[in-house]
Amino acid sequence: MNPLELRASLGLAGVYALRMLGMFLILPVFALYAKTLPGASSPTWIGIALGSYGLTQALLQLPFGMWSDRIGRKRVIYFGLVLFAIGSFVAANAHDIGWLIVGRVIQGSGAISAAVTALLADLTREENRTKAMAMIGMSIGTTFAVSLVIGPVLGHWIGVNGIFALTGVLTLMALIGVKYIIPDPVISRFHSDTETNTSRLMDVLKNPQLLRLNFGIFALHGAQMAMFVVIPFALISTGHLDKQHHWEVYLPVTLGGFLLMVPAIIYAETRNKLKQVFVGAVALMTVAQLGMAFALTSFWWIVAWLGAYFIAFNILEATLPSIISKIAPADAKGTAIGVYNTAQSFGLFLGAAAGGLLYTHFGSTGVFSFTGLMMISWLVMAMTMVPPEPVKSMMFHIGENWRGNPIELSRMLTLQRGVKEAVVMLEERVAYLKVSQKDWDEASVQQLIQETN
Repeated sequence: MNPLELRASLGLAGVYALRMLGMFLILPVFALYAKTLPGASSPTWIGIALGSYGLTQALLQLPFGMWSDRIGRKRVIYFGLVLFAIGSFVAANAHDIGWLIVGRVIQGSGAISAAVTALLADLTREENRTKAMAMIGMSIGTTFAVSLVIGPVLGHWIGVNGIFALTGVLTLMALIGVKYIIPDPVISRFHSDTETNTSRLMDVLKNPQLLRLNFGIFALHGAQMAMFVVIPFALISTGHLDKQHHWEVYLPVTLGGFLLMVPAIIYAETRNKLKQVFVGAVALMTVAQLGMAFALTSFWWIVAWLGAYFIAFNILEATLPSIISKIAPADAKGTAIGVYNTAQSFGLFLGAAAGGLLYTHFGSTGVFSFTGLMMISWLVMAMTMVPPEPVKSMMFHIGENWRGNPIELSRMLTLQRGVKEAVVMLEERVAYLKVSQKDWDEASVQQLIQETN
């Protein structure tokens, strides 16, 4: 990466992490705080307040990404960050559950993820795009782990309303960073690897393998939000652990989940065992959810099930995007990811809302029986999925002045050793390829592209 690409990648990873901070930081303390507000007569309202962020995210992230193609990436990002800041301050000053819900809805309406990744694509060369996206992925994972640990501590020091206010202030600072740290793109164009192409939307929605994965991310994050409606109360009532010490549970289970995830992913990718590791993680998640349903009876059982949950969660969070990129058509990867992210956001909302409703009427057993059934359904889908091919995505710039036949070049590229799929997008000036992970002739591909320029 050159200095400009590195600056853009790090800056946008920070912006993306900040947006996720608004969701993650309050996860371990939200339910306990919301219960104290007037109007929170039952956990149902707590679940709605927790999940309402995801609803507006789901509805607006694809339209905001398309909007950024028309009016510019940074304008949409500015608008989204302002909305996020306003929502944070509304939530910080909420005096009842209704206003807290309003604040969360406004926070979620700052749906800038698609615009951020589109801007990142504008500012990075094709050969560095994967590294840049990996930085964003790492920022999200780090934010999640750190938030679970420091959330209870910050909640004790400044209160949950203080966390919302702090998030609002940091968001306003991020506006300055977007203006003065992140470069303006010289050329802004559509990128099939990061953006949603409406003409390919139905192809993605009809793909049974992608539908399995979309249900999976929906169920995974639905169970996550339902769990955080219940677990904070369980740690207090069953575990007899004061809320400011909840980090003492979250720290070891999240750290253990991360450490065990790394060798699992390495084994899956290097030994072509991605489906086996993936199915095993879904099975472990199923065990964790059913265990919480029927054996959430002591502090150590809570810790044990949370440990199993975070091992499975971290593996699934890492493998799902990898499988998406292997299965999605080479020229519709961005569309597949857009649908996937939308399913995730709907899971956040419906999981929290259903968790609150079920906790009101059936207690923790009802909540985790529901999430356990979702995981059983996902396990069946995962076991019957077609194993993804051991391929990786590659992109090559074909030159701004290239005037060749994109169909013919696509055909010629597919004839090269190890190339499984190739699509040349003339308007994007990019050749999208899926190639064998271990045996493909990169030199021949580059030479062919150069010869046709």
